Amino acid sequence: MQLFSTASYLNAAHHYQQVLSQRGVEIDVCEVEQLNARFFRQHPDLALCVDEQGLWLCANGMRMQPDWKAEVSRLKRASIKSEMIARACQLSEAPQLIDATAGLGHDSLLMAHLGAKVTLLERHPILFTLLEDSHFQAQNDPFLKQIVDRIHLVFIDSADYLQSCIQQHQQVDVIYLDPMFPQRDQHQQAIKKQAQVKKQMQLLHLLLPEQGEMDLGDALLPLAKQVAKRVIVKRPRHAIFLNQQTPDHQWLGDACRFDAYFQLAL
Repeated sequence: MQLFSTASYLNAAHHYQQVLSQRGVEIDVCEVEQLNARFFRQHPDLALCVDEQGLWLCANGMRMQPDWKAEVSRLKRASIKSEMIARACQLSEAPQLIDATAGLGHDSLLMAHLGAKVTLLERHPILFTLLEDSHFQAQNDPFLKQIVDRIHLVFIDSADYLQSCIQQHQQVDVIYLDPMFPQRDQHQQAIKKQAQVKKQMQLLHLLLPEQGEMDLGDALLPLAKQVAKRVIVKRPRHAIFLNQQTPDHQWLGDACRFDAYFQLAL
């Protein structure tokens, strides 16, 4: 994969090149005169770029990064009472929480803001590096710093991590699952149409092509239920149940729902 940078940010580009090489991704650094809209339109292939705002993913005239700073206004409006995710995950009790399907990390950021101590898992080296960079950038923001201090990033396959927890008899309060590819179910077209609007998701789908059931999250649910007292699964409102397992409780919103699986024995 190529990583584009202007001369001013070549040192940063080579740093990311080294980090990604250690994570098994070979990167070619390419110096360009400008990283502007015209450049991205003329380079449609999936690539990385770096500028004053950090590391980005780009393709087809679009660019994307987790950009946790852009979430500040949402976080300032959020409260335990106003957020359905807070009720589902019992964030008022400041739980130890594992987010096993990291995505862009926005839900983890919200849950940490509302009190959770979050372990954020991601197995894809490029997406993990993007998340790591957003975490680092957020450390320099006075409002975000106290939030991201409650987020611990782990570069690992979620299934491997949960298997390790089971073997070591480690338990947590909550495991949160928001599978990346729910649109194979019977509501495929409606969800695809919604995804067309979200450019960030389009780029993530280019980076993370579907590869069997793991990407649907089905295999994670049975593991999560052995580790957490409460497993919360975020789904499109009309989607089928994850792993075809009927939840113990649901919270329903206009566009999405939260399915809960309780393990009272733990």
